[in-house]
Amino acid sequence: MRKKFTHLLIITLLISVIINVFTQNTFAQTAYTVTGKVVDETGSPLPGASVAVAGKTQGATAGPDGTFRMVFTAPATLSISFVGMETKSVQVSSTNHNITITLADSRKGLNEVVVVGYGQQKRSDVTGSVASVPKARLEQLPVTNVLQALEGAVAGVNITTTSSVPGAQPSTTVRGQNSITASSSPFVVVDGIPLSKSGGSLNDINPNDIASMEILKDASAVAIYGANGSNGVILITTKRGTMGKPVIRYNGYAGTEKLGHILTPRDPASFTQKFLDYESQNKLTQQFPEPVYNNSERANYTAGHIIDWVKETTQTGIIQDHNVSVSGGTEDVKYFLSGDYMKQKGVIKGYQYNRVGIRSNLDVKVTNYLSVGATAFLANNNYDGGRANLLNATAMSPYGNVYNADGTYTIYPMAPEQLYVNPLLGLTTDVISRSVNLNGNGYAEIKFGGVLKGLRYRLNAGYTYLPTRNDTYSGRLANTPLGSASAASSETQSYTLDHLLLYTRDFGKHRIDFTGLYSSQQRKYFTSTAGATNFINDELSFNNLGAGSTQTASSYQDRYALNSQMGRINYSYDSRYLATFTVRRDGSSVFGANTSKYGYFPSAALGWNISNEDFMKNSKIVNNLKLRGSYGRSGNEAISVYQTITTDGTNRFPFNGTSYVGVLASNLGNANLHWENTQSTNIGVEFSLFNSRINGVIDAYSSKTTDLILRRNLPAITGYGNVLDNIGKIGNRGIEVTLNTRNVSLKDFKWESNIVYAVNRNRIIDLYGDGKDDLGNRWFIGQPISVIYDYKMTGVWQTGEDASKQDPGAKPGDLKFADLNGDGKITADGDKTILGQTAPKWTGGLTNTFRYKSFNLSVFIQTAQGMLKNNPDYNYADESGRRNTPAEIGYWTPTNGSQQFQALSYTNTRGYGYVHDASYTRIKDVTLSYTVPQKFLDKIHVASLMFYLSGRNLKTFTNWIGWDPENNYSTRGSGDWTNNYPQTRTFVLGANISLK
Repeated sequence: MRKKFTHLLIITLLISVIINVFTQNTFAQTAYTVTGKVVDETGSPLPGASVAVAGKTQGATAGPDGTFRMVFTAPATLSISFVGMETKSVQVSSTNHNITITLADSRKGLNEVVVVGYGQQKRSDVTGSVASVPKARLEQLPVTNVLQALEGAVAGVNITTTSSVPGAQPSTTVRGQNSITASSSPFVVVDGIPLSKSGGSLNDINPNDIASMEILKDASAVAIYGANGSNGVILITTKRGTMGKPVIRYNGYAGTEKLGHILTPRDPASFTQKFLDYESQNKLTQQFPEPVYNNSERANYTAGHIIDWVKETTQTGIIQDHNVSVSGGTEDVKYFLSGDYMKQKGVIKGYQYNRVGIRSNLDVKVTNYLSVGATAFLANNNYDGGRANLLNATAMSPYGNVYNADGTYTIYPMAPEQLYVNPLLGLTTDVISRSVNLNGNGYAEIKFGGVLKGLRYRLNAGYTYLPTRNDTYSGRLANTPLGSASAASSETQSYTLDHLLLYTRDFGKHRIDFTGLYSSQQRKYFTSTAGATNFINDELSFNNLGAGSTQTASSYQDRYALNSQMGRINYSYDSRYLATFTVRRDGSSVFGANTSKYGYFPSAALGWNISNEDFMKNSKIVNNLKLRGSYGRSGNEAISVYQTITTDGTNRFPFNGTSYVGVLASNLGNANLHWENTQSTNIGVEFSLFNSRINGVIDAYSSKTTDLILRRNLPAITGYGNVLDNIGKIGNRGIEVTLNTRNVSLKDFKWESNIVYAVNRNRIIDLYGDGKDDLGNRWFIGQPISVIYDYKMTGVWQTGEDASKQDPGAKPGDLKFADLNGDGKITADGDKTILGQTAPKWTGGLTNTFRYKSFNLSVFIQTAQGMLKNNPDYNYADESGRRNTPAEIGYWTPTNGSQQFQALSYTNTRGYGYVHDASYTRIKDVTLSYTVPQKFLDKIHVASLMFYLSGRNLKTFTNWIGWDPENNYSTRGSGDWTNNYPQTRTFVLGANISLK
């Protein structure tokens, strides 16, 4: 017994010694920490690079300076990846723990992965025209809508900020205008689910959540979206979780906004002089001893009391955004969570916009063959508040009155003048304007094995619920003596269901990629509005419409549906010869009963990776060269629901002392209406030269849209004025150039440039089949869709000039127009001509990025050239003597002999539009950032920290006289004055922080 015990004791001691030895070895290995930095071939850091451990769930993300830290218990293999770069594997151990990983540009190997719609492809295998938005444009810029960051930065994408109202969305076209009556905005898809036609907008997508953004431009790229592809497609992919421990990030900025340019009204001296000149030129008798138009202005003039109305209605705007995200996961479960709060106080009083957003992205690998995932986001948009009227502010006399004796706003500051009300009255109104976008998407994907290896089935499902609320009340303080209230609400519900069959397989040098789709989309919309007037007082606002003695109500509902089938085959041989064939069939509910409602949209594309040929592999100049071409057809529904059917409208009429509701002809339907079809051809070349110091893409395209849906006039005897019909044709052609250069690449200093250039020529080929122009709509065959058709101004008639042989009746100070037909008079049918187009002839952008150690400076300059616009600020007609006018807009007098400005007595009886060049070049944004060195951050246990200062819309160079050449500005009595919100100049200070 003792012997057995002794043997057992010896064995136990041996095991203990062995365990102790291994424990010491393990402990020794856990003592080492790997410190690394991920850089590109120029030595520039790659923030956000993913660092994964092979065979483990451990991982990390590189900070803003490209550095990362990880602790290991044994030798390991790291896999380092970054979008646009080649993935690299590195061995680490206790003797190799301080490393720098240099990733090669995947454009040299053509392995960059891009999103192409219902899947991804290597950049080398893409045969269509697909532009990837530079990641720098998605970060560190104070924008509320991601499209604002793209303006001028992507060739062929024309983004125009017609109004800077907080929360407003800019207008966007891709490769010109492809329809006359229908929208030319691109189709937007987020994480595979359409955002367009769901009721939502890009305001609902937080720019901080975007991982990548691609724009599909040619027929081969957009044909996969068929009916929705004729205007281009914007694909947005949001951030997903990555393998590794949780990473907490904070991105935030705060700053101020000012008007970019103030169209300053005349000062008191200039204002009174204008009044005297107006009286003189119009041979009027001055009413008062003081040089003012209205009695209420006399006291302020005598007392020297003046009002700066622009200052009264504007303020320093404040913009801020705060975003917190958490991401991480294991090999089987990855997650990304984010929350965002954005608030913008406008530069015009009362304007504001704030957004609260929450996003959750989850990916789960259930088994080796089944993966599921879900995406959910909530966006709450708030535009509440009454607004000041900048249009009226610029009209006010500096001797007007802002307040009454009791402190309320004066209704008519220039009484008894009642043409202009106090610009601040809108601040007394109650306004609720809100929308919510609740979106939930999910997917399930099954991978097959065995003889079906490479085959996958994927189900995508998306649901969107979007309620809105718009309530207003205008009371006595707002010049509505009896009160007026309205309460409107709407809800949009939409769903998308995609069944995808995907097959990818390599057979030696042959690679086949097939995508098959069956898709169903539906949207239901309902809105109701109630209104009331004649309230006893203003106390209840819009909260009790029953308190108004006169009430109205209305409601509306519609339904839209789209069914689609699609097939796409991508073929590659040895990564040299490429081919893509796509066909999509779409059936839309909007089309007529006499049609099948379906359209077919095929495309084909070929590509040749010339640089992969043997005769190019030893080239020291050309690193990458690819030639591609495509041809195909895409479609556009061009009309909204119920426009193909004949409908009647309601009308209330009195009969025998009683009010009845009857019906009358409203819309004449056309059951034969079908798709607008766009056929396009694209030829492109992609290249990389001199060890990738110069990279570029050049595309040339031509497209023709047929069967345009236009309104054809009908004889009045039919009871209808017009009917929709497929009768027109238009064309677009253009060139796009994108160039990236590494100008200087030293150890501590680097200078890189990005240049984009695009030219588009748009023209009408045919309208109504008779070869005739449409003068009423100013549509001319052979000309762009939007042109300026007007008289050609050559100057101003001066004292002593004889106008009898050119413009009989003209007097000194009147505008002088060219007598184009030489008949000795100025007439609309003989002397109007096409002066130019309203769309730019070419656009461009230049980004210069300078890096010095931990400092980074980016300067972006944007330009749009060759467009004309009518300038309403040049003419106030008979109001010129009754209101203030811009100081920059002069007027003719016998002494100054102006050849640019008319006399104050001139009456624009011909309806001249005052056309002027609206070309401009703008310093769009400048950003200076500093990345805190990692050695300092380690002491405070912070993974990364970057500060930045960014300025936007800093300086505009233009000959345009006005608020801004890009803005559309409504005059009194036309348009919507609430959109009269000029370009703003913004400065923000921000920080990006990642916690360990």
